[in-house]
Amino acid sequence: MFESIKRLFTAETGESHPELDPHVAATTLLVEAALADGIYADCEQDQIRAILSAAFSMSDEKAARVLEQAESLAETAVDHHSFTKVVKACLDKQERVALVEQLWRVALADGEKSPFEDAFIRRITPLLAVGDRERVFARSRAEAHMRPR
Repeated sequence: MFESIKRLFTAETGESHPELDPHVAATTLLVEAALADGIYADCEQDQIRAILSAAFSMSDEKAARVLEQAESLAETAVDHHSFTKVVKACLDKQERVALVEQLWRVALADGEKSPFEDAFIRRITPLLAVGDRERVFARSRAEAHMRPR
């Protein structure tokens, strides 16, 4: 009886995805950043696709599959720990800082600074073992990248 209860709780806490691909976990965080303000705009989705192509060198087909899987996971996620845990374990510090910059790029893609997206990234950054200073610099780089030239 206790074993069945244990299995029930581990399935609900997100530990049912130990095989989660690090790219899918990172992409899920990008989708969650886009969803933080309650609006998942096409420009945010396009930004995520561009990140997948550039940062992870994915083909358009693979990027579409990863994004679809990440969107599905983001819809059903109850917390972010299962995703940040995988990312933290699989990406080195420099790659995690780059991911924080990508989170900012997604959040800024719609041209609006949302306090909800800001709060989401502030919550996620320590879970990725990225410091406040690095988060601020990552935001500055993302803002500079997003400015029209």
